[in-house]
Formats: sequence, structure tokens, C-alpha cells
Amino acid sequence: MAKSTLIEMHNVGIVVESLDNAVAFFTEIGLVLEGRMMVEGEWAGHVTGLGNQSVEVAMMVTPDGHSRLELSQFFAPPIIADHRNNPVNSLGYLRVMFRVDHLDELLIRLEKFGAKVVDEVVQFGETYRLCYIRGVEGLLIGLAEQLGSETATDILENK
Repeated sequence: MAKSTLIEMHNVGIVVESLDNAVAFFTEIGLVLEGRMMVEGEWAGHVTGLGNQSVEVAMMVTPDGHSRLELSQFFAPPIIADHRNNPVNSLGYLRVMFRVDHLDELLIRLEKFGAKVVDEVVQFGETYRLCYIRGVEGLLIGLAEQLGSETATDILENK
């Protein structure tokens, strides 16, 4: 039997209360709606362990086509936990970070969705200006504007 190899990271999933609001917010950041559909029944529950489920899913893709964000709104079974407003050092889902251009302009546009910078925009060496925001539904989102050609990976590898 051949050994399995990793091909790519396909997507990160986030459960939201309002799929419409989340799609609008992530569209404003620059992701593109790839598709939207209902996923229902026992077969889906065998994947998730939730049994008979009803969930609407929207797949958002980055402009380069390499990364996806799967947004899910569950109708059944009911939501049993809410971790959206936990601090960054909580176990489990931490945040999703996007590299953007014109960070300050984007932050102004995201204000109409209720987004707020967690503390402040900071500069990481000569590489990035970055911040965490609480976006739609309080989700923690990282935004980073690259300043030079050196990446964070370059900095970490040279330490």
C-alpha cells in the first residue's frame, strides 16, 4: 500500500449564526463566494458525528484560489457552545489570518460590519503591519500588510 502524502490544506471551517452576514463580511475582506448549499441527513452526520443534521455551507476562496474558508450555519442539531469571544490564548480555534494590501483602508471598510481592532495595529520588524480584529459575530481575524519582500517565515528561519 502506498504511503499517503499531504497535497494541500483545502479549507478552514467556521460555524456562524448568520451565513449571509458572514459571507458579506468575508467578501468585503476580499474572499470570493465559490458556492453555497444545504448539507442534510444522516450521511453528513456520519462525517461530523452529529447524527441527522441540517447545515447551510458557504465556501469562500482567496483571490489566488489556494485557500478556502468554509462557513457553516447549523439549523439542526442546535448549537451547544460558543467560543467566538474567547481571548487569543484559548485552546482550540484561534484565528484566521489574511495578508492584505492597504490595511488602514480595509479597517475603515470593515467598521460598517462592526469590526474593531483588538488593541492596535503594530509593526513586525520591517516585514508586516498587522492586527487582530473582532469581526462579524465577534470572530477573531488577523490582518497583515506585507511591507517588504522578507516574509515572517524568513525571519523565523534566520533566528
